[in-house]
Amino acid sequence: MKRTLLLGGMLAAFATASSLAAPSPVSTRDGALTDTAGMTLYVFEKDKTGDGRSACNGPCAGLWPPLAAGANDKPEGDLGLVTRDDGSRQWSWRGKPLYRFAQDSAPGERKGDNFKQLWRVAKP
Repeated sequence: MKRTLLLGGMLAAFATASSLAAPSPVSTRDGALTDTAGMTLYVFEKDKTGDGRSACNGPCAGLWPPLAAGANDKPEGDLGLVTRDDGSRQWSWRGKPLYRFAQDSAPGERKGDNFKQLWRVAKP
């Protein structure tokens, strides 16, 4: 009887923990990476793949808001994390930090693609 109760409790705890797992902060729409609201994500050519930093800080981050990561978020597959100059964390894709474009006002817009030949849509 104790063994059945213990196993039942363990299964319930596992089911609860599994259902509480955070959804991925990135998905794919029409060949582009998007955030949870469907807004297009971008990469910056000045960011060096895999160096764990963002080259877009200060006023740049006002126009190109970073895809923020929480303190407890963990890398998963091609999604990684970088630490910004201000100490906050940002999601990255295959080593490149991810950003939104402030002038995209609706899901699926791509106004920032090829902006000043430095920004491009992030692709899976």
